[in-house]
Amino acid sequence: MTAGRPMPTQDDVLGYFDTLSNWGRWGDDDELGTLNHITDDVRLAAARAVRHGRSVSCAWEVAVPEEMERSTTTCPCAADMPGAENMPVPAFHNDRRWGFSSERLGITFHGNTLTHVDSPCHIFWDGTMYNGRSHSLVDAATGSAWAAVTAAANGIITRGVLLDIARVRDVPWLEPGQGVFPDDLEEAERRQGVRVRSGDAVLLRTGYGRFRHEAGEASGFTQAGWHASCLPWLRERGVALIGADTPQDVQPSGYEDVLMPVHAVSLVAMGLWLLDNCDLEVCATTAAELGQWDFQLAVAPVRFAGTSGSPVNPIATF
Repeated sequence: MTAGRPMPTQDDVLGYFDTLSNWGRWGDDDELGTLNHITDDVRLAAARAVRHGRSVSCAWEVAVPEEMERSTTTCPCAADMPGAENMPVPAFHNDRRWGFSSERLGITFHGNTLTHVDSPCHIFWDGTMYNGRSHSLVDAATGSAWAAVTAAANGIITRGVLLDIARVRDVPWLEPGQGVFPDDLEEAERRQGVRVRSGDAVLLRTGYGRFRHEAGEASGFTQAGWHASCLPWLRERGVALIGADTPQDVQPSGYEDVLMPVHAVSLVAMGLWLLDNCDLEVCATTAAELGQWDFQLAVAPVRFAGTSGSPVNPIATF
């Protein structure tokens, strides 16, 4: 898949921390990074992408696992309270027809299973976060005082563009370890009749969602995804958010000293927010049915103070 492609060297990729940097671009105190590309006009244009009124989820269902899931612990604990006598408020005690249920949730959302958004404080490089802040601003007790997910408290509402690379390559899914390159992105644009523009969220379909539905979750740390060579393309286009049906980076990355270059360069240098582990199968079939590959995308992170991301349910409305 790399034959004939100009491939950046490891030195080139390490250079991206400087050449693709957005530090100071929107001010020294900026925590939004590329979300600054989503202006009022961009949101209005995203609303005009709604032409059919059909909404679909781009997230996996969060279920109680039968056993420990790879990289993710999800432990919903339901507490059934069948009678009003269990209520702490005395006024309810006489209402014998009233009951309720409640849950306690423990979720490690980073990893390869749950659909979640990464904010810039999720990754450090040489002890530094986006916009030059020290990793010491992250405290084990209180979380991050810089570029946490609460920077996006007003939500991420923009135009989404689905680039279906598995469809372009005419395969059910990309095999683990296969990367997606800029020419793949442009071929998808050409075939789908859409062009990525400033402020867009780009969702990358490798077909892994189909594999996961049909065969179950893959094991190990080898996966299809964005190749590091896409990073200059994403900056040039002014992309605000990227998502994928995998945890973004192709693995192995092909670079001995940069395990996850898309995560590292995006979050630390570019301030480019990431949407990991989407389920893009219904989105893809809907786009193909309607002949429409752009839509309004709504992502609403939970306002967890000081956290480096949040579980989310991205909604695409065509």
